[in-house]
Amino acid sequence: MSLANKKLLYCWALKLEYFTIIYNVLEGLVCIIFGYLSSSTALVGFGFDSFIESISACILVWRLKSTIINNTSERETEHKAVKFVAYSFFILSTYITVEAFGKLYYQEVPDPSLIGMIMTGLSLIIMPFLAHQKYITGRKLNSRALIADSKESIACCFLSATVFIGLLLNHSWGLWWADPAASIGIVIFLIKEGIGLLKEKEATD
Repeated sequence: MSLANKKLLYCWALKLEYFTIIYNVLEGLVCIIFGYLSSSTALVGFGFDSFIESISACILVWRLKSTIINNTSERETEHKAVKFVAYSFFILSTYITVEAFGKLYYQEVPDPSLIGMIMTGLSLIIMPFLAHQKYITGRKLNSRALIADSKESIACCFLSATVFIGLLLNHSWGLWWADPAASIGIVIFLIKEGIGLLKEKEATD
């Protein structure tokens, strides 16, 4: 592969990550606001996860830019950032667990959220496309980081499906418990991702 083509691929990879950051920030804001308004723990948790995912994307942008300019001196700082993201997953999972079980115990009924369904449904369309583009670009660049990020986008797609189903069940059939139940799915995802990040950090130390 020529140097010019490789640089073009890196630029495309950066554009994919920039889009991921912007989309996740907007998604997070909308989901948190409407999640609080409808008392939906699943939607609020999904929104906060979007913010954390945008931080992860920022780290990958950092990696890609460092590769382009052949600068690896930021590795120690990068590892600290990865550790911060991992612990953020654990903190968020604790918050969601307390909220979800509290709503189940006290039988707090969340209001149906059509906006939440639209946002999570949109993610079910966008995330597979992003995952595919990141994967094929990562293969061409032989970038493990980008390939790993493509899998992260697929995981986000499954997470979106979990929240979407919970919101749909509440909206269409009034199954209020589906919302906190979907929150438990988010917790499992967050813990798995946090552990995965810490293992990845240890492997590269």
